[in-house]
Amino acid sequence: MRRGLEFITRYVLKGLDKAALRGELEALVQQPDRHVDDPLRGPFAQALLRSPRTIREAKAKWRQWGSNLEPEAQNQMARACQLPVSVAGALMPDAHVGYGLPIGGVLATEGSVIPYAVGVDIACRMKLTVLDWPLRDLDRKRERLVRAIEGETRFGIGARFETPRDHAVMEADWSVSPITRANRDRAWQQLGTSGSGNHFVEFGTFVTEQPIGGLAPGQYVALLSHSGSRGTGSAVCEHYSALALERHAELPKELKHLAWLPLDSAEGQEYWAAMELMGDYAAANHALIHRHIAEHLGCEVLLGVENHHNFAWKERHALPGGEREVVVHRKGATPAGAGVLGIIPGSMASPGYLVRGKGHPDSLASASHGAGRSVSRKKALESFEWDKVNRVLKDRGVHLISAGLDEAPMVYKDIEQVMAAQSDLVEVLGRFDPKIVKMAPSGERAED
Repeated sequence: MRRGLEFITRYVLKGLDKAALRGELEALVQQPDRHVDDPLRGPFAQALLRSPRTIREAKAKWRQWGSNLEPEAQNQMARACQLPVSVAGALMPDAHVGYGLPIGGVLATEGSVIPYAVGVDIACRMKLTVLDWPLRDLDRKRERLVRAIEGETRFGIGARFETPRDHAVMEADWSVSPITRANRDRAWQQLGTSGSGNHFVEFGTFVTEQPIGGLAPGQYVALLSHSGSRGTGSAVCEHYSALALERHAELPKELKHLAWLPLDSAEGQEYWAAMELMGDYAAANHALIHRHIAEHLGCEVLLGVENHHNFAWKERHALPGGEREVVVHRKGATPAGAGVLGIIPGSMASPGYLVRGKGHPDSLASASHGAGRSVSRKKALESFEWDKVNRVLKDRGVHLISAGLDEAPMVYKDIEQVMAAQSDLVEVLGRFDPKIVKMAPSGERAED
């Protein structure tokens, strides 16, 4: 950069054609070896030749679903597909800017894993449980449902139970990584909690017009939750992202959050084992929330469906050069292999959908993980007021227990447009409409 700026300065001071400067720079960057002996261009050309070229000349193939996505989210996806380890990518219709890989970004790599392409909240998860609770009691016994949510989970940064809950996941091998080993006690205290940000637990109505896993067509009361691996998952991400960056200190600023770990390295194997443990831990959190709420209400479970995002999977895909195993990162994207069930939520005042994947090869068998934000948290706090939000909630028959203004329904894209944009990725099987919603209260830092 220093030599480049020196070249520009000398070029201008010599009175050369400024209109041709962009072309001069492009020629130097693309073929620096042709200019090493030039008195004006040589120092910059030599510096370029000395610099490690970690970005491939040709981009890996990637495809976008949806329109009017943030330009920077598209740029992030394009940059991710320039990494030497990248082989294919896809951008979902709920996409928005993230760290390194955009939220809604899907990236396939060979022999490597990118911690920030998995995400901070490793294995963030959706779980839908259809209950035999009487539909008429969704309104008539609302306070009992509110008590069930507030009694059986916790919200907020550092939220935990005074008496930790039990689950077999705590008997797993937490020594697979020094980070999981050091955080085991904290993870146990936070087991069954929901955290903050866009994480929620809500009751609503679930409607399906076809049988699903033994559930007859009809309208039901259902419980839907969204949360992940809490503080331990975040600690795993931060630690291994730092190790990846140490390995790739040559990466330019805009690609630092895409630093990768080889799977055959000690760090890569450690991260992979820790990530999989966090997947089991996130699943345990949801299992406890749903089990304890069902027991609290004394009702039976009629159907259970769950899926996670912010994860990496070893999968076989047909790619240029033939079918082979790759690592598929889905950062805020839902697995949507042929026949695979998943849940795509909207907002606290818009529907979510139970879907079945179609296994589209260009999306790397993926779909959106929700409606996707259209307004940043900062802008939401500056733009909206509770009076307006409460009117929207009342109009849609939603009782909000607690939430931050930065999670108002208006901060999300239109879920119907998102679903329409990915009709070739998933088939809709059922619809969930939220009626009683709890999220972390105002003032909590987001950890989604």
